[in-house]
Amino acid sequence: MDKETVVSGRAYLGREPGMRDVEICVVNGIIHSIDEVESAEERWIFPCLFNSHTHLADTVAMDVRAKGSLSELVSPPDGLKHRILARTGDDLLREGMRKSISFMMSSATPGFCDFREGGVKGVEILKYAIGGSGADGIILGRDGGEEVSYGIGVSSTKEGGDVIERAARVKKNGGFVAFHAGEKDDRDIDPAIDAGADLLVHCTYATDSQLKRCADEGIPIAICPRSNWILGVASGPENPPVMKMIEFGCKVVLGTDNVMFVQPDMFSEMAFLSTVYGQGPEEVVDMAVGGSEVFGRNYSIKEKKKASFFTIDPVRANLSFSRDPVKTIVNRMNFSYIERMYFKI
Repeated sequence: MDKETVVSGRAYLGREPGMRDVEICVVNGIIHSIDEVESAEERWIFPCLFNSHTHLADTVAMDVRAKGSLSELVSPPDGLKHRILARTGDDLLREGMRKSISFMMSSATPGFCDFREGGVKGVEILKYAIGGSGADGIILGRDGGEEVSYGIGVSSTKEGGDVIERAARVKKNGGFVAFHAGEKDDRDIDPAIDAGADLLVHCTYATDSQLKRCADEGIPIAICPRSNWILGVASGPENPPVMKMIEFGCKVVLGTDNVMFVQPDMFSEMAFLSTVYGQGPEEVVDMAVGGSEVFGRNYSIKEKKKASFFTIDPVRANLSFSRDPVKTIVNRMNFSYIERMYFKI
C-alpha cells in the first residue's frame, strides 16, 4: 500500500515563484503534487540544507585553546588538528563524527560533503558514523581514501605533484575532485582549476580573472565565511569576494568547514553571510541548499523529486510576526523552531 502524506503551509519554491500557500502531497517519499491553495495552514516549508564543506573528525578537537597561523593549526601533515587526530582512538573519532552528524540532522541539514583525512581507514570510520543516521553524506578521501569514497578532497595544490597526480587519477576514473584553494592567498587557485577541479573551497583571495575562470568553466565555489574570520584569513566583506563571485556568475554554495573551530550550524552560517557580506535572503538560502545540486541531489521542492524539506511552526515563537519568512529563516532561525524534517536517502 502506498504511503501518502499531505503537508499544508507556505512553501519556499525558489526565487521564482518564492513563497506560496500550497499543499504538498508526498507518496512513498516522492513529491507527487504541489497545489496552490487560497489559505494554507500556519506553517513554513523550506528545502533541506546541504553543508558543502565539513571536517567532521575535528569534532574531537572542538574549541581547543590554540594560537598560531593557518598552517600551524590545520595544514597537513603536522598542523595541530592533524596531531590531535593522530593521537585520537578510532572509537572516539567515530563518536565525535556521529554526534556532529546528529546535530546537523536536528538542524535540517541531512546532506554534507566532508574532506576526510586518514586514508582508507579514515573513510571507513566516517562511513560507519554515517550508517543508520539517515544522513546524505558525501565523503572525499585523501592518502588513498579517495579510492573508496566519492572522490578526493585535497588540502592544496601547494602540497605538490603527488596530490595533483592523485586528483588526475580520480578524475580519470570518474570520481569527484575538490581542492581547498585561495584560503590565505591566490597562488593555489589557478593550479587547482588547471587540475580539473569539480569544486573549489574558500577562494577567500580569488582574483577577478580566477573568478571569471570558475564561472566560465562551471566550477562551483564553497565558501565558509565564519571559519575564514575565526582563522584570521578574512576581516571584511571583500574576503571572500562574495559579491564579485555573484557578479561573475559563479555558482556559490555554503559550508561550515572545521568543527574544531565552528559548529556545523548552517543557520548560523546563513545569518553571518547575510549580516557581514550583505547577501539577500533568497541568495543565502539558495547557497545553503545549492550544494545538493553540485552532488547530483537537488533538495529544491519540486514535483517528481524526493521529498527533501522541513517544516517550521512560526506560532511557537515570535516568528509568527514575520513579514518576510525567507529573511527570518536567514537571520533568526535555529533548530528549536523546526517542526519536522521530511527526508529519506
